[in-house]
Amino acid sequence: MYTRRMPRMQVYLPTDLYEIVKQRRLPASELLQAAVRAEVRRRKLQSASRRYTAELAAEVGQPADRERARAAAVAQRIAGRTDRKAG
Repeated sequence: MYTRRMPRMQVYLPTDLYEIVKQRRLPASELLQAAVRAEVRRRKLQSASRRYTAELAAEVGQPADRERARAAAVAQRIAGRTDRKAG
């Protein structure tokens, strides 16, 4: 069986997180890999969103104050939902 070599990295955790990982016998390396992948994906999506918004504003112009207020209200309503599905 082929095992891919992975470089090692030293990571520091605050005492409380370290204790939780040890007490619960959590797979720290796997958790860190998943968290880093999620953060990289989040930042890519955020960057793509900024580019798209800039392109859209260049194409159709900046939204009016009324439109901004409506968009903010919709975003706030979505952010406040507690019935979101995972995934």
